[in-house]
Amino acid sequence: MQDFLANIAARFGVLKGILPLSRAAAARDAVAGVQLASMDIPQVLGYARIAGMPAVTGLYTVFLPLIAFAFFGASRHLIVAADSATATIFASRLSTMAPPSSAEYAALAGMVALLTAGLLFIARIFKLGFLADFLSRTVLVGFLAGVGVQVGIAMLGDMVGVSGAASRSTDQLLLVVRQAAHLNLPTLAISVLVVVAILACKRFFPRLPVPLIAVVAGIAASDIYGFAARGISVLGPVAGGLPPLSMPSVTWQQTLDLLPVAASCFVMIVAQSAAASRVFAERYHESVDTNADLLGIAAANAAAAFSGAFVVNGSPTQTAMADRAGTRSQFAQFVFALVVVVVLLFFSRYLQYLPHCILASIVFTIAIGLIDVKTLFAIRRESPGEFTLAVVTAAAVVLIGVEHGILMAVALSLLRHVRHSYRPHTMILAPGEDGVWVPVPAAPGIQTAPGLIVYRFGADLFYANDHFFVDDTRRLIERAPSAVRWFVIDASAITDLDYSAARSIGELCETIKRSGIEVIFARVNRYLRSDMDRHGITPIVEERCIFSTLHEALSMAGVEKPDGPVRGMT
Repeated sequence: MQDFLANIAARFGVLKGILPLSRAAAARDAVAGVQLASMDIPQVLGYARIAGMPAVTGLYTVFLPLIAFAFFGASRHLIVAADSATATIFASRLSTMAPPSSAEYAALAGMVALLTAGLLFIARIFKLGFLADFLSRTVLVGFLAGVGVQVGIAMLGDMVGVSGAASRSTDQLLLVVRQAAHLNLPTLAISVLVVVAILACKRFFPRLPVPLIAVVAGIAASDIYGFAARGISVLGPVAGGLPPLSMPSVTWQQTLDLLPVAASCFVMIVAQSAAASRVFAERYHESVDTNADLLGIAAANAAAAFSGAFVVNGSPTQTAMADRAGTRSQFAQFVFALVVVVVLLFFSRYLQYLPHCILASIVFTIAIGLIDVKTLFAIRRESPGEFTLAVVTAAAVVLIGVEHGILMAVALSLLRHVRHSYRPHTMILAPGEDGVWVPVPAAPGIQTAPGLIVYRFGADLFYANDHFFVDDTRRLIERAPSAVRWFVIDASAITDLDYSAARSIGELCETIKRSGIEVIFARVNRYLRSDMDRHGITPIVEERCIFSTLHEALSMAGVEKPDGPVRGMT
C-alpha cells in the first residue's frame, strides 16, 4: 500500500509532507495529532473571534484546509490553519464593510480567502517563493508585536465585560477606559483566572492543555450556574455539523475592494510560512520546498473559501505547538482533522455555553505570545538601528492598522536593503602595527604605501551609488600623502555593474589614466568581468590590468608583498 501511495505521490507531486511513513511513525503521529487537537481547538475558536467570524468557523479552518495542505504541501511540520496575524489583517478592513459575524461578513471573508488562494497559486506558477526573503526577520518581529498589542487591546472589552467596539486600537482602549466604572466583576475575575492559569502552566507545565481545560470547565460552569442570567456574556447557539460547501457570494465591486486585503494576507502568509517551515526543516535536517508549500497553502485557502471558513496561514506558533506535541509528518494533521469532525458532529452544541471572557482571555494570551520581548531585546543589543525599525513597524500596526502596517513592514525591509547597497562600507588597506596592512575606513589622507592605494567598495555598483565610488576615488587620490602611481580597486564585493554606473566608472578610469595613474582591478569575478566587457570598461582599463587575485594586482604595481602579512582583505 505504501509503495502504491509513493508512486502516486511521485507522479503527481503530492503527499510530500507525509511519505515516507512507517507504521511506528504513523502511530506516533496519530497520538500527537490527538494531543495537538486538544491544545489547538480552543485557539482556533479564539482566532475566529479575532476574525469577527462565528466561533464554529474556527473549527472549519482545521478541517478541509488542514487536509488540503497535508495533501499538496511539502513541509512535514507546518500547520496551516487560522492565524491571529492574517485574521487581524482582514478583520480590520471587513469590519468597515459589514457587521462582524453576519452572513455578508462571512461571504466577504470567504472571498478574501479565495483571492488569497489565487495570489498564492500565481506565486507558485511563477516560483515566487523567494519573495519571503524580502520581509526581514527584524521587521516581522516588530509587525507581530504590533499585532499582539492590537489583538490584546481588542480583547479587553470582553475580558472586563463592557460593551461596544471600535475599529482603531486607540479608540478601543479609550472606550474600555471610559466604561471602566461599568465593568462586570465576575467576568473580570474569570478572565484574570484564565490568563494567570494559562501563563503559569505555559511556563511550568507546557504540555498541559490549559486552554482546553478552561473551555471545558467554562462550558460546564456556564451551563450549571447559568452564567448568561448572571450578566456573563456567552457565545449563544453554535451551528453544528460539517461545513456547507458553497461559493462566496459578493459583488464585483466588493471583490475589487478586497484585493488589497488579500494582497496583505498574501505577503504575511509567504513570510510567516516560509520562516516557520525553514526553522523546523533545519531542525530536523530536511529540505525546504517553498514553492510546493505555496501550492499547499493556496489549496488550503481555496478549501477555506468554499467551506465557510476564512484565510488560513502557516502559523509559526501552531507549528511550534505541533512540534512540542511530537508531530513529525502531516499524517498528524489528518488525525487532527478527524478529531475536529467528531467535535463538529457531536459536541458543537455545547459551545453555546462558552463565556466570551474565556475565549477573549485565551486570545489575549495568544496576543501576548506574539510579542517576542527576548528577541526584541536581542535586536536592540546587537543592532539599535534594526530595533528602531521593529518598533516603528509595531507602532504603525497599532496606530494606523494592520493592513497599512504590513505594507510599511515590506517597505522598511526593502528600504533597509537598498540603504545598505546605496551607501556601503568602503575601505582602504593602510599600514598598521608591525608592518601589517589592515583595512580601515576609506578617508582622504590615507594610502596603502608610497604611490599606492588599495581601495575596496563594499557593494554592487548601480545608478544610485556610483557617485560615491567616483567621489571617494577622486578625494583619495587628490589628498594622498604622496603622488599616486597605482590605484588598485579590490572588486571582491562587486558582482554587478549597470549601464549608468558603467558610464561613470569608465569616465573615471579615463580621467585617472590621463593623469598618469595606473588603474588596476583586483579580485574580478566572472560576472563583473562580463559586465566590464559588455560596457566597454575592459578596453579603457586594458586587459593587463584586470586580475582575479589581489596578489597579482600588487605584483603589477611592483609590490610583491608588504613588510608583514595583509589582513582583512586578502
